[in-house]
Amino acid sequence: MTDKEEEKMRLRLHQLQEEHRDLDAAIFAMTDQGVFDQLQMQRMKKRKLQLKDEIARIEDYLYPDIIA
Repeated sequence: MTDKEEEKMRLRLHQLQEEHRDLDAAIFAMTDQGVFDQLQMQRMKKRKLQLKDEIARIEDYLYPDIIA
């Protein structure tokens, strides 16, 4: 992997982590305020899980487990 490709992956990782945090905050705000649109909540949680999986894939690629 070239340095440029690695930098792009790190940038993508940062963007995904930020979106994940934003969704987490939005979900918390919805439940805290008592505004509970079940369908919207399910979509947000599903997207959050997708982000978590993609974040894990990128992290595994950038920071492989090396058994010493």
